[in-house]
Parts: sequence; structure tokens; C-alpha cells
Amino acid sequence: MFDSIIRFFEEIDPVVGALLATTFTWLVTALGASVVFLFKEMKRAALDGMLGFTGGVMVAASFWSLLSPAIAMSDGEGFAKVAPSAIGFGLGALFLFGLDKVMPHLHINFKPNESEGVPTKLNRTLLLTLAITLHNIPEGLAVGVLFGGVAAGIPEASIAGAVILAIGIGIQNFPEGIAVSMPLRRHGLSRKKSFFYGQLSAIVEPIAGVVGALAVTFFTPILPYALSFAAGAMIFVVVEEVIPETQLDRYTDIATLGFMGGFIVMMILDVALG
Repeated sequence: MFDSIIRFFEEIDPVVGALLATTFTWLVTALGASVVFLFKEMKRAALDGMLGFTGGVMVAASFWSLLSPAIAMSDGEGFAKVAPSAIGFGLGALFLFGLDKVMPHLHINFKPNESEGVPTKLNRTLLLTLAITLHNIPEGLAVGVLFGGVAAGIPEASIAGAVILAIGIGIQNFPEGIAVSMPLRRHGLSRKKSFFYGQLSAIVEPIAGVVGALAVTFFTPILPYALSFAAGAMIFVVVEEVIPETQLDRYTDIATLGFMGGFIVMMILDVALG
């Protein structure tokens, strides 16, 4: 089945492939958000474990799918070989740092008066949705950049690698969709509205995916920088957003085990299938 998927993506334009792959990751988020139709509440321990899993997948993907190939495709030796990855990684983190300071948002386990970004009168629902949207921008960008590398003919960028990354992102998007919709339901929203905002948080992924693919297609030399940029953005999200959200209650061990499990799953996907 995996070979059939690869052949399908090899036969279509890589930019279209990026759109389809990131649409898949968005739909998996919607599938996770749909759990709200089955349950009204979910234990905090389960939510923390899911967020930890999400962080583990993002960290593993940052190295195995993004940084490692970025370093491999860079020319030169020593500092010259790692410089593009170091620069891109730092710029990705700075990009998310800037968004974090500008975009109003509220983390899932934080109190209403602990919202971040510019002052706003947006309600709690939108602020929670925007917080998860921040997570999804670098995820969509990462998938798109890999597909763009394929379009540019870079040997280190493969359809298999891009598809595996999309599958990994999709896997962690399922619990992420739950982690958005269930708190919204707990705070009084209807099931339909909780689902709507839960899936809406990932709508940015297809947009970021296409942007990333087109950027690399037109400016091929930026590929190592772009891959590392996406990695830096994802690591920033994990350290600044995901991990703190799992450390506010007594279920930190469950969150840590979830993180380890997510890392293992993504590593196996990338190494075994890639």
C-alpha cells in the first residue's frame, strides 16, 4: 500500500502533492476533533499524554525529516556544511518567536488572563484556536518544503520522505484535534462549534504547505535553509508551547511518556520506511 501511495505522488506535480498531503494532515485533525461528538469530557491525563505525543513527533520529525537531509545536501565541509542549517534553524525559531508575540492566543491549559500576543477582545474560543494554529504553521511548511525539493530535483529530497513526514504529522494531528475540541466543549461550546474550531486550527497547513513548496521550487538554493527553518519553527513550538502546557498539573510523567512514544513512532516511520 505504501508503494502505491508513493507511485501516486510520483505521477503528479509536487506542488499539487504538497497540497494533497497537507490536506490529509488537516483532515486527520478534523477526524480527531470529531471525537467531541462521542464524548463530552476527557481526562486531563489523557490530554497531557496526547500533547506530549505531539511534541515527540515534532521533535523527531525536525531531526530525521528536516535537519538531517538539510545538512546532507549542503556543500563544503566543517562549518560551511552546517552553516545553512544553523542559520535556517535560528531564523525559523525567530519567525515563530515573532508570531508568538504578535498573534493573540491562549494555551489550552492556561487561564483566560494568561493570553499572549497583542491585547485583544477576542473570545476564549478563538484564542484557543489561534494557539493551536501556531503549532500547525511549521508543520504544513515542513511538508511543503520537502515536496518543493522534489520539484527542484534535489537528490536528498524524496517523495517517500515527504509522504512519511505527512503521515507522521497526520498521526500527531489526530490527538491535537482532540486536544482542541474537548476543552472547548468543556467550556460550554456546542459539539458542532467545538468540532468546527478544532478542525479550523489546522486549515493553515495546506496554505503553508503550498507556500513552502512554491518557494523552494522557484528558489532552489534555499532548500537547506528552508528545511532547517521549518525544523527551528517546530522545535520552538515544542519548547515554548507544547511542553509547558503539559507541566501545569500532576500528569507530567504521562506527558513525558507520551513524548517518548511520539518520538519513537516518528523515528521508526522515517528510518524504516524512508
